Amino acid sequence: MEALEKENAFLRERLAKYENPKNSRNSSMPPSKDENRPKANQSLRKSSGKSVGGQKGREGKTLEMTAVPDKIIELQPDYCNGCGASLQDKIATKERSRQIIDIPPIKAIFTEYQIFSKTCSCGCKTVTDFPQGVNAPISYGENIEALVAYFHARQYLPFARMKETLNDAFGIPISEGGIHCLLNRFAEKTTPIYHIIKQRIQQSKVIGADETGIKVNGNKHWFWTWQTPNLTFITHSNNRGSETINREFPQGFPQSTLVHDGWRAQLKTVSKDHQSCLAHLQRTLNYLNERYPKNSWTNKFIKLFNDSLILKKKLDFKSEKQSTDRAFIVQRLEYLLDNPPDQKHKELYTFYKRMRKERQHLFTFLFIADVPPDNNASERAIRNVKVKQKISGQFKVDKAAQNFAMIRSVIDTAIKNGLNVLQALVIVAKFEFEL
Repeated sequence: MEALEKENAFLRERLAKYENPKNSRNSSMPPSKDENRPKANQSLRKSSGKSVGGQKGREGKTLEMTAVPDKIIELQPDYCNGCGASLQDKIATKERSRQIIDIPPIKAIFTEYQIFSKTCSCGCKTVTDFPQGVNAPISYGENIEALVAYFHARQYLPFARMKETLNDAFGIPISEGGIHCLLNRFAEKTTPIYHIIKQRIQQSKVIGADETGIKVNGNKHWFWTWQTPNLTFITHSNNRGSETINREFPQGFPQSTLVHDGWRAQLKTVSKDHQSCLAHLQRTLNYLNERYPKNSWTNKFIKLFNDSLILKKKLDFKSEKQSTDRAFIVQRLEYLLDNPPDQKHKELYTFYKRMRKERQHLFTFLFIADVPPDNNASERAIRNVKVKQKISGQFKVDKAAQNFAMIRSVIDTAIKNGLNVLQALVIVAKFEFEL
């Protein structure tokens, strides 16, 4: 009887877990662990229906042999495999070739500069000068400087692992302090390019903007970006407000369309036009649709955005034939804003009020050809800082954060223009010696 009572109590306890499951509202469990809870930031990607992997008809790529190998080793037979006779005096015919790609042992090159003096018959002693950049008894050259910047801002290596890589793979003795000094020096050399990127962005017709949080010595700071298809400008700031925008672009963008995610500081930025990111708004609508499933207003707004994106692909901006289609999209928007959802759905009604404020910024992309409907490009431009922080941890000082912002601006701009990143950084590293 006692055994049955224990078993009964055990089963009741186990059943209670399913009848009254723990969640963020009745326990210390975080909201992200709640089951069947609508997610506020879901992916907009849909299944293509295609099988995983390479598709039929795709152009395959494989490792190809070079037509001009650096080294050729001829393997000619010396004896006959049949009778054993010598083949030394026979003419060899090439049958096939195979190639091996490898890297020779990497060894640092030490270059010593020696200055001399000569004394003229007049008695004057003349001493030559060291070349510009040769300022210490021993220092690192521009290739090492560029490589450190590449490892730091492109491959996101922490200082300790970078030190190990340079020592083990290249035989270069360097300390973490030495790496920090090289990055300071390299960031200074990027200054002219950094300012040119900034100036050209301000002169662009369409500009994307975004910001993301980072940690600097345990404190919440921010990285901001303004970018175009060919340029990326990133800067570090200790605030997320208009102060940063006014510091970097005090005149705003009076001749440009600014594409952003609707952040208040971005909305207040002076610009010719604004475009709110539809991708952000679509994700919010998907969440609200799950949060309030019996509400038709959300479905109508989702369909409105989807129809506007389809129309964008069909538009011929040189023709006026589609003007009625665009007008119909705007009319549908006005109808939805004139017929608000139920105020008891608080989150949905908050979204509705936001749409009323941003109504002029939702469909700019339908009227200006080069304006995209989303801010994805800006998110890609600034996402690298999250990767850096994930791998290397927080920045220790403000200068280190700004160094990364400047170097990464140059790297992302080089990538957008199809340049070899490391070669571009080597050119920057040589600036000091060319000026």
